[in-house]
Amino acid sequence: MKSKNTWLVILAFLMASIGFFGNNNQEVQAAKSNGVLRIGLEANYPPYNWTQTNSSNGAIPIEGSKTYANGYDVQIAKLIGKKLGKKVVAVKTEWDGLLPALTSGKIDLIIAGMSPTAERRKAINFSNPYRKSTFVVITKSNSKYANAKSLTDFAGAKLTAQQGTLHYDLIKQLKGAVRENAMKDFAAMRQSLISGTIDGYVAEDIEAQSFKSVYPNSTAINISKMPGFHVSASDSETSIGVKKGNDKLLAQVNAALATISNSKRDQLMETAVKEQPSTDSDKKTNWFVSTWNTYGSMILAGVGMTLLLALVGTIAGFFIGLVVGVIRTIPTPTSLLNRWLLKVVNFLLSVYVEVFRGTPMMVQAAVIYYEIAQFWHLNLNRTVAALVIVSINTGAYLAEVIRGGIMATPKGQFEAASALGMTHNQRMWNIILPQAIKNCLPSITNEFIVNIKDTSVLSIISVSELFFVGSTIASQSFQFFQTYLMISAIYLVLTFSITRIFNLIEKKLQGPKNYNLMANQVQVGTPEEQGGNN
Repeated sequence: MKSKNTWLVILAFLMASIGFFGNNNQEVQAAKSNGVLRIGLEANYPPYNWTQTNSSNGAIPIEGSKTYANGYDVQIAKLIGKKLGKKVVAVKTEWDGLLPALTSGKIDLIIAGMSPTAERRKAINFSNPYRKSTFVVITKSNSKYANAKSLTDFAGAKLTAQQGTLHYDLIKQLKGAVRENAMKDFAAMRQSLISGTIDGYVAEDIEAQSFKSVYPNSTAINISKMPGFHVSASDSETSIGVKKGNDKLLAQVNAALATISNSKRDQLMETAVKEQPSTDSDKKTNWFVSTWNTYGSMILAGVGMTLLLALVGTIAGFFIGLVVGVIRTIPTPTSLLNRWLLKVVNFLLSVYVEVFRGTPMMVQAAVIYYEIAQFWHLNLNRTVAALVIVSINTGAYLAEVIRGGIMATPKGQFEAASALGMTHNQRMWNIILPQAIKNCLPSITNEFIVNIKDTSVLSIISVSELFFVGSTIASQSFQFFQTYLMISAIYLVLTFSITRIFNLIEKKLQGPKNYNLMANQVQVGTPEEQGGNN
């Protein structure tokens, strides 16, 4: 009877989950029709776009956080939104996640300084250009490549560009240049150039202006005008990405862009360069105090999100692992039907465990968040998606931990319980599991600590956890070493505290060390306590 009730509970949970996600999908669709224009951008590429803690200078809110986005892209988006009669909201997304976010319907437009390359046009449509650029190699002013006059003058130079962009392919035209691995974003390239690990990177002219304003020792060499350099007109343009099939929105965007004059666009870019996050700080103020005063609220929000994901994911994962571990240790039934049913269930659970233990959580996050929306039209909230991802990933690991704990319980425990006339369920819930869970507690603690650190991979779906926040702060404050040192210290404090808390719980569960089941009350006492009997 208890077995049937268990299956009913699982079925009810699945139905509730489907209902919840379905409602979530309806809410997303309703929100899209309520006059909201969602634009996807990195919010980490000044002067095109960046993140700030308030709404000053016309910044717009970033969905799912208490921060704001600003920059040239944002101001262009606001003008488009005004023409369309919609409120513009930023959806902060990693560069690699922009196209999946658009094709899955999580955003309406990509306005992120993106070039309409031929390869991208196969996946999405593009508007008319809203900015044209020239290409440059950015290097240090004192570099031996700073005076390059031809494409061959970069021979031997270690150059790179942003991953997934046309810029990286352009390095091939610089004969003799060493093409280093592509980098995640411009913040990483800037820091690499300053530290000397690369000689330069390929970018647009506006990036050179932006970088010069915060690092005067930089210079830009225009390669667009060098003999032998070839690039199509469309590749030197910046356009807005629109989902294929949404021709109405594409026409509306083009109509809105047509009303923005070139002088207005130049004025918006000049303003963005001036208003981009500054690296200047009060020399009398400690860097930690200065950073905390500016970004303290973002850091606290990141810590809260990290703890939420780790705590809920570990608790939910524990119950998932408990159910899976118990089912996989059920004795072989005598009934033929039940025996085959158990084999099928065990096979499915084995597949679940192997898949989620054998693939990176980052890949799981991308599949669950983007692919489910694209193919099943279920638009999960990114926080909900993150909780689901961490929970099922943790469940796969803890399922084997708990199964091992059950199997490690002495065989005599099973035999003694059977001799008392207990059923399998009674033996499991009253005798075996209490011991197995207690023995598994160190592994559960370890999984909790791993979850605190591994939430950083959820940056692929732009969840604003601690590492994601730290990356934003580092790229905008230009204090990479100090920021990541502070983030590392916060992670250490969190994991150290969690370890100590679980150690106390483990000691509490172990009970007194001098406990002896076969001893009487007098024998339990210590020699000092029994001294009066001598």
